[in-house]
Amino acid sequence: MSLSELSHEELSTLHSELKAAYDQLVAKGLKLDLTRGKPASAQVELSNELLSLPGEDDFIDVTGADCRNYGGLQGLLEIRQIFAPLLNVPLEQLVAGDNASLAIMHDTLVFSLLKGTADSDAPWFGGPVKFICPVPGYDRHFALCEQYGIEMLPVPLGDHGPDLDQVRELVANDPAIKGIWVVPTYANPTGVVYTEEATLALVSMPTAAADFRIFWDNAYAVHHLTDVENPALDVLGMAEAAGNPNRVFIFASTSKITFAGAGVSFFASSPANVAWYLKQLSKRTIGPDKINHLRHARLLGSPDGVRAQMRKHREIIAPKFEEVTSILTARLGPYEAATWTSPDGGYFISLDVADGTATRVVDLAKQAGIAMTGAGAAFPYGKDPRDRNIRIAPTYPSPDDVAAAIDGLATCVLLAAVEKTLGS
Repeated sequence: MSLSELSHEELSTLHSELKAAYDQLVAKGLKLDLTRGKPASAQVELSNELLSLPGEDDFIDVTGADCRNYGGLQGLLEIRQIFAPLLNVPLEQLVAGDNASLAIMHDTLVFSLLKGTADSDAPWFGGPVKFICPVPGYDRHFALCEQYGIEMLPVPLGDHGPDLDQVRELVANDPAIKGIWVVPTYANPTGVVYTEEATLALVSMPTAAADFRIFWDNAYAVHHLTDVENPALDVLGMAEAAGNPNRVFIFASTSKITFAGAGVSFFASSPANVAWYLKQLSKRTIGPDKINHLRHARLLGSPDGVRAQMRKHREIIAPKFEEVTSILTARLGPYEAATWTSPDGGYFISLDVADGTATRVVDLAKQAGIAMTGAGAAFPYGKDPRDRNIRIAPTYPSPDDVAAAIDGLATCVLLAAVEKTLGS
C-alpha cells in the first residue's frame, strides 16, 4: 500500500480524505507542544523532597567544610562520589558545577577559544576553527558553534556512531578541525548508542590538530526506557590507553534526574584537562552551589539511589514513547510514508518523512495547533539537505496530549507526502 504504488486516481481520493481530516484537525483548536525535551510535572515532582533539603542543621560535608561558605571549586565530594561510578570516570577527575551542563560546554569552548587547551600552542581564535557535527544532532551544540563563528562539518550519524571513514579523513587532513560533538548514549534525537568500537576509533584516530577534542555530552547516561540499560563507557581510560589522554571532555547533569532548572552539572576529563579547566574556572567563580550539591546527595544517596530514581522516571515516560510508536506504526506504516527510531532511552524520537516535506509537515502541524521543533533543527545552521527530519519530544505533555499530537502529526505527514507525490 506504499504511496508510490497508488494510481493517480487513488492518490487524488486519498488526498481528498486527508484534506478533510486535516480541516477537522484544525477546527479542534488544539494547543499542543512537542518542541523541547522537558520532563513532565510528574517527573520533577519525584524530587520535591529537594525543597526541604538539606535540613536546618545539615550544612557540613563529609570533609568538615561548611557548604554555606565560599570554596570547593571542584564541587562537593559526596555528589561526585555518587556520579563518578555512573559516568564511569575516576572520582578525582570529576568536577561538580552549577545547574546546566550546557554552561560548562559553553565555558569549555570559550576557554579553548580564548586561552587554548592544555595541548594548544596558541588560543583557538588565532585561526579558523571547525567542528565535526554528527547529524541529525543536538541543536544547542550547533547554536554554540554558530554563536562563536565555528564552522560546522556535518557527518552522517549511523546506528552505532558517526561515519568513521568520513571523520578519519576530515581530522587527518585539516588542523583547523578542533573538535567533534558526541552524545554517546541515547543520542539526541535518534537514540543511537555509540559502540565501544566506534568510541575506540574516535579516541585513537590520528588528527592533524594536536589539541583536537571530543565534546562527549553524556546527557542521557542513565535515562533508560527499557530493561536494556547501556552503561557509560570508560572513554577516558580508552583515550589514555590509545595515547591521547587529553582528547575527551565529558559533560553531564542531573537536569532530567531531579529538577530540570535546579540540578547539578558535571565535567570530567584527564588530570591535565581538569587542572586546566579549574584554572580557567577559578577566574569566573569562587565555587559552585554546594548547598544544592548537598541536597542532591541527601536525596539520591548513592548510585543505586539514582538508578531507582530513573526507574520512576521510566514508569512515567516509557508509555508515552510506546504510544508514539504505536500511532506512527498504525497511521504511517501501511503507506510506507516515513521511518522513525525506537530508542532504548533518552528523550526523543527521530522521524524521517518523505524527502522535501519536513518543512511543510511542521507548518501544517503549526496551523493545526501542534508545535514541533523546526524542520532542520537537528542539522547545522538549521539546514537539512533532504528536508525530511523532524524531532519528536514526547516527555512533557500528558499521555492524552501526546496521543492527540502524534495522531495529528501523522495526518500532516501523510497530507504532505501525498501533495508531493501528486505534484511530481
